[in-house]
Amino acid sequence: MSEAITNNEQEDAVAALAALGQSTRLALFQTLVAAGAEGLSAGAIAQALHVKQNTLSSHLAILERAGMIAHRRDGRSLIYRPSFFGMRSLLKFLVQDCCDSHPAVCKPLLTQLARRTSEPA
Repeated sequence: MSEAITNNEQEDAVAALAALGQSTRLALFQTLVAAGAEGLSAGAIAQALHVKQNTLSSHLAILERAGMIAHRRDGRSLIYRPSFFGMRSLLKFLVQDCCDSHPAVCKPLLTQLARRTSEPA
């Protein structure tokens, strides 16, 4: 039997799904996933997605509040990267109760996700 889902986990999943449920933000997230842990500057993201800087800022803020991306400062630039912790947490939430009558089907994935959800965002 799967672990019980907490209210916080459900709220986090709803926030992440809402953030990713918009085409520009989904494309932004996919762009950052493709870039990997190195991340991209806001300017590079804006160029890649053909999005105005002020519009991009709003999308970045929504994704960051939802825990799907993070940023670091590099001089005067902000470098954005995907939050693999946030992504794994969302995936774990989505598959936590999958195949409840046959939990062995999802067990390898859940085991892998559980190992890595302790990583900081």
